[in-house]
Amino acid sequence: MKNRVLLENYFLPGDLERQISTFVDHYNNHRYYESLENLTPADVYHRRGAKILKMREEIKNQTIRKRRLQHQAAAA
Repeated sequence: MKNRVLLENYFLPGDLERQISTFVDHYNNHRYYESLENLTPADVYHRRGAKILKMREEIKNQTIRKRRLQHQAAAA
């Protein structure tokens, strides 16, 4: 949706309402904000941010450990 120009015509009020609803849903629940540590506003609002960041850190550490083992095995 980034840099998307909305040039659509809406002939029925329901069409416009659906598009606005889709837009708001995307920006609140699906778009990650760098200023919110790459979380969605909904995650921050519902206080899921700390749990998500902790999970990401664990995945990062597991990946680093796995890559080190692969590197050591290739070097040996």
